[in-house]
Amino acid sequence: MDSMKNLPVAVIGAGPVGLAAAAHLLERGLEPLIFEAGPSAGAAIEQWRHIRLFSPWRFNLDAAAVRLLEASGWESPRPTALPYGGELVDLYLAPLAALPAIASRLQTGARVLAVTRQGGDKTHSRDRDTTPFVVRVEHDGGDIRDYPAAGVIDASGTWATRNPLGTSGLPAVGEAAVASRISSPLPDVTGRDRRSFAGRRALVVGAGHSAANTLINLADLAKDAPDTRILWAIRGASAAKVYGGGDLDGLPARGQLGARLRRLVEAGTIELHTGFGIASFTPTGDAVTAASLDGRTLEADVVVPCTGFRPDLNILRELRLNLDPAVEAPVRLGPLIDPEFHSCGTVPPHGAALLAHPDKDFYIVGMKSYGRAPTFLLATGYEQVRSVAAALAGDREAADTVQLELPETGVCSSDAGTSCEIPAAAASSGSSCCAAPEPVLIGFPTGLSHGRSGEDKLTASRLNTSGLNREESNA
Repeated sequence: MDSMKNLPVAVIGAGPVGLAAAAHLLERGLEPLIFEAGPSAGAAIEQWRHIRLFSPWRFNLDAAAVRLLEASGWESPRPTALPYGGELVDLYLAPLAALPAIASRLQTGARVLAVTRQGGDKTHSRDRDTTPFVVRVEHDGGDIRDYPAAGVIDASGTWATRNPLGTSGLPAVGEAAVASRISSPLPDVTGRDRRSFAGRRALVVGAGHSAANTLINLADLAKDAPDTRILWAIRGASAAKVYGGGDLDGLPARGQLGARLRRLVEAGTIELHTGFGIASFTPTGDAVTAASLDGRTLEADVVVPCTGFRPDLNILRELRLNLDPAVEAPVRLGPLIDPEFHSCGTVPPHGAALLAHPDKDFYIVGMKSYGRAPTFLLATGYEQVRSVAAALAGDREAADTVQLELPETGVCSSDAGTSCEIPAAAASSGSSCCAAPEPVLIGFPTGLSHGRSGEDKLTASRLNTSGLNREESNA
């Protein structure tokens, strides 16, 4: 970066991983310029601020960010407390974003439209590595500006690009026509969005942690609004995976969530429809009819999509990327996170070397770095940006020294969202020589040491979670 040392490093996204990237860059003496499409830092988390995290505060804080905060007199929340998403924003991200060192470099309401190299599209090779990047940004009000940058860290996450509700990776026929009947992925059904759900028929689609939280919250709503009907459609033949990993999980709070969900299904509060791959949607008056591939139909007033997310790669079309063809992650990382074969715990630690692309000094980090794979760890994102900041500063030894050891048994999801959607602490099998913080996992527990190929083993074990009786709010 010597030839562009007076230019900033553009950071796309001001979620936990994006702000951590800025903190690490500042510690390295580099100048970050942070672009956040939302009105404030952590804007995606604001969408699910009503959801409680399953990991305590001590697992949800980046070390460099904490050092910045503590220098200003900030007091860390109680390390063992379990925060809600809103608390993660209010007590951590907002104070971090308000620090002069961050606030002076943060632009909110700034949506990145494209990233390219100055003066040439992706077909131009001459002097490419020493040519500055250009980040095109649309600001609130419609003003569009180009910003030169020495490097780019894309931590924009995947929240804004959910997977379609149909099978085969495509929207169901008629999905666009019923868009007004499709809610956000994690609606606040007992609070902000109550009017859309109380006394109505809600169809929750998906078999992951987002679905589990929404289903349980709908059951709570139904206590006060008994006319509320809860439908749950999953593609698989069994919901055993969603109910938790029992002794294999190692996370009692998540086991409690799964156990409670199973009881609600067995009691008939939640109407489960298995093997229901959605083929089409049809508007039916003020409602919508969902048809499965085998011809079954369900009628609902509102549909909740809990089918996961995928990266928005359109803004990167003029860059030279090397992406895995299956999961759309960096090509060297892709085979290590493919959910067909891997869970969180089987993903090896990694940093800048595995995240690099043919366009030098460009990196995708955080949830977006995992492409379509749902097994992202928040602590992995923090380690990614520590390594990337070291690489951009020219410290290859620090960049290549992995300081995070992931657990053997993963806690995984089939529908995880942004880099911090639903974190949860993992039981680590050991610690690294560098005494890294314990991993924070994102997603829903399967208790599997491998990916989807292991689901039959989980079904066969039938998950003994009957001993998990203590229930927590939203847990």
